[in-house]
Amino acid sequence: MTDPAKPAADGGSPHPRQLVRAEIISVGTEHLLGQIVDTNATFLCTVLADLGIAVYFRSTVGDNVRRVQDVFLHALDRADLILSTGGLGPTDDDLTVAAVAEALALPIERHEEAWAHIQEFFRKRNRPLSSQQVKQAMLPRGARMIPNPRGSAPGVIIEHHGKTLIFTPGVPREMKGMVQDSIVPYLRERGLAGREVIRSRVLRITGLGESGVEDRLRDLMRSSVNPTIAPYAHTGECHVRLTARGTEAEVESLLDRTEGAARERLGPAIYSAGEATLEEVVARALTAKRVSVAVAESCTAGLLGHRLATPAGASAFLDGGIITYSNAAKQRWLDVGADVLERHGAVSVEAARAMAEAVRTQAGTDIGIATTGIAGPTGATAEKPIGLVYIALAHSEGTDVREVRYGTEPGRSGVRYLASQSALDMIRLHLLR
Repeated sequence: MTDPAKPAADGGSPHPRQLVRAEIISVGTEHLLGQIVDTNATFLCTVLADLGIAVYFRSTVGDNVRRVQDVFLHALDRADLILSTGGLGPTDDDLTVAAVAEALALPIERHEEAWAHIQEFFRKRNRPLSSQQVKQAMLPRGARMIPNPRGSAPGVIIEHHGKTLIFTPGVPREMKGMVQDSIVPYLRERGLAGREVIRSRVLRITGLGESGVEDRLRDLMRSSVNPTIAPYAHTGECHVRLTARGTEAEVESLLDRTEGAARERLGPAIYSAGEATLEEVVARALTAKRVSVAVAESCTAGLLGHRLATPAGASAFLDGGIITYSNAAKQRWLDVGADVLERHGAVSVEAARAMAEAVRTQAGTDIGIATTGIAGPTGATAEKPIGLVYIALAHSEGTDVREVRYGTEPGRSGVRYLASQSALDMIRLHLLR
């Protein structure tokens, strides 16, 4: 039986029904120093998934000849298609193509079409052409040049013993243009793009932790091979990625069916399927239902109002808000009774309720929401630890108050963010009812 992952013979391309294994390599010491975020690799993963090409590995390597050679040789042992970004410029640390050519024992020579492109690029911009620029035109013998109308460094394609290596610049605009204009058509022509596609859909969940999500989905995760189901944690929420492989029509049906099964188990904890954030979902619901809101914030100190105001068109539902950090401010601006603060404290069910009801009354909005808590690192007592937050939602039928305890681990900013997340979710669930 033929191994579907086995590469084609020398000089050939994998059969369209065979699984093409891809690896993405990012070259540049700046990645390893944490000086830039590698958006190039993310973009390439998305493009290859759309082409039905499975990315099995991603590697990052600094600007060092030997290490670059080691990474590429290792990739050639386990992948059919290698796409790299970075290291194609004219400086000494731009060494990707030359290093790989040496490792593959391929002679380097000046590629006349590439050299003509570089000269024309500088002529059009009336910039001097240094002798160092010719380095970008030195390509392995037999390599293809990928045009780069957006920059001086051309891309490179090497077809070597049944494997394909593609080199692009590290500048995102240049890389993306090259991929869209030349690389995608090349992969299709070579038969490297599959007749199937790989599609993912992300279910966004809040109010339920990763372990709770996994408990409810465990049977699906164990039984489902296509789509695959993978939960992963984010701050204040959990995402479940559904990934299906098939034709365009097949993957949507597969994803719809699996999403439906997940919704049966998770219910309203799923707030969106796709890219919409919690604040965007809440904003849409408030707008659609024509519900107005005002906020009173203590521990979140304006973060809740900021998140509500982030989506475009927030003026349709957000009346305004007030930050009452001190007890005096709670009394002055919200008329929270001194007896409430003395008997129960600012961090209490009673204070949160009074804040929410007061801001709703004063603003004349449909709902009022308030936050009060202890973000730390000081201010805690034995009865009221760091991470204790009360969130109150006042509406026409009464006032709901939620107590949450986030602990010390998230830190001060984390507690504030998690409290804003819980408050937004309270609004969302209220609107669902």
